[in-house]
Amino acid sequence: MPVFTLFSKSNPPFLMSTTPSSVLSAELASQERKAAISLAMIYAFRMFGLFMILPVFALYAEHLPGATPLLMGLALGIYGLTQALLQIPFGMWSDRVGRKPVIFIGLLIFAAGSLIAGTATNIEGIIVGRAIQGAGAIASALMALAADLSREEHRTKMMATIGASIGLAFGSSMMLGPYFDGLVGIQGIFYGTAVLAFAGIIILFTLVPTPAVSHFHRDAEVNAATLGDVLKNAQLLRLDFGIFALHFVLMCLFLVLPLELTDILQMDSAEHWKVYLPVLLVSLAIMVPFIIIAEKKQKMKPVFNGAIAALLLSTLWFAVITTDEPHDALAYQFIGALVLFFASFNLLEASLPSLISKTSPATQKGTAMGVYSSSQFFGAFAGGAAGGWAHGHMGISGIFVVAFSVLVFWLVIALTMKKPENLSTYLLNVGDATIEQLLAVRGVVEATLVEGENDEGPVAYLKVKKNILDEENLLSLAVTARG
Repeated sequence: MPVFTLFSKSNPPFLMSTTPSSVLSAELASQERKAAISLAMIYAFRMFGLFMILPVFALYAEHLPGATPLLMGLALGIYGLTQALLQIPFGMWSDRVGRKPVIFIGLLIFAAGSLIAGTATNIEGIIVGRAIQGAGAIASALMALAADLSREEHRTKMMATIGASIGLAFGSSMMLGPYFDGLVGIQGIFYGTAVLAFAGIIILFTLVPTPAVSHFHRDAEVNAATLGDVLKNAQLLRLDFGIFALHFVLMCLFLVLPLELTDILQMDSAEHWKVYLPVLLVSLAIMVPFIIIAEKKQKMKPVFNGAIAALLLSTLWFAVITTDEPHDALAYQFIGALVLFFASFNLLEASLPSLISKTSPATQKGTAMGVYSSSQFFGAFAGGAAGGWAHGHMGISGIFVVAFSVLVFWLVIALTMKKPENLSTYLLNVGDATIEQLLAVRGVVEATLVEGENDEGPVAYLKVKKNILDEENLLSLAVTARG
């Protein structure tokens, strides 16, 4: 079992590491870059397949035999339930049998679910297929493999590459979903998703490097021993509810927004991409300055809360629009509400992982991210189910009432959140460096020393202030310590 001791500048060390490790380099090695890009492609292919039906499913499902609003909601969100239940077990399974075999099996399951959904002739078949898609829950195993293939000091770059691919997959799916629906229909989209899964398998075995050694990484995987602490952390629970609420609302609203887009703008579904493309581009242009303000000006809490309020406003705006008869001015209002929705959604989607990293103890980051990710998928399932139920019992306005209520509750919780410290997690194989030397580096606030985690010696889990961190000194210290 790894042994670790926590130190900070207010808690001096009493245990020092003396085990040597390999020499660090300042840039990602070519194998790490190759691993980052290839793993990001696999992750993006899978998420692209899951999200591509989002902007078109409501238009398709209402014509399926046996379709009801509740079943439509379940079909849209059911993948989240199986994904949330299985992703942590899949990650633990990969610790025992290897990363690539688990990812391979997960992609096969995902492909099977896609084919089942593609051949389905009723809503129940779609539900089964989508549930099996989610059961190919490879997210944790992919993250563990990424950790195996990256040195501690470069792991943040690896994870950022994968994170960027997820955002790209979501944005492109919103634009390309309607386009491909017009070309091949939603059944063709499901078949295409299966093809992407098989492409992921090819990438896995031809482009993704095989790690020399696989071992547990507490910064990238769930540690059962710290799960209780994470679940008791009130600040982390606020963020977990936040990602739950965000994807709850996303699934709720997309049960009706494609229908409203067709009615208000009088557009065929195959033309919807012409709306989503400029809307997403404008929303990203709006989002970026707020991200800079939040991170660089250390205004994360007001920007974060403002984004929740903007999401509330967009939901209310949609609700008001649905009560009016379609006319030209209403079309512009609908597009304005879409821009506000996507700008606030993307801002919150980008901010929440950063807040998890800032809030969680360095040695509990993997567990915190695992719980966070499961909360996201549970939110997708709950949003689809609750939105479908509300639509069936209260009509379209019922969906907006449910979504609005969840957002109000989230805003109240977020307002009570502590101002996040401007801290980042930083990992380093420390070799012979002492804890005193690490804490003496400008910008290092806290250090946790873990021994026995890998074959290269002890690892220092640091909390640092990136804006003032003397990274060159920190890396030089590590190199000197190894001789």
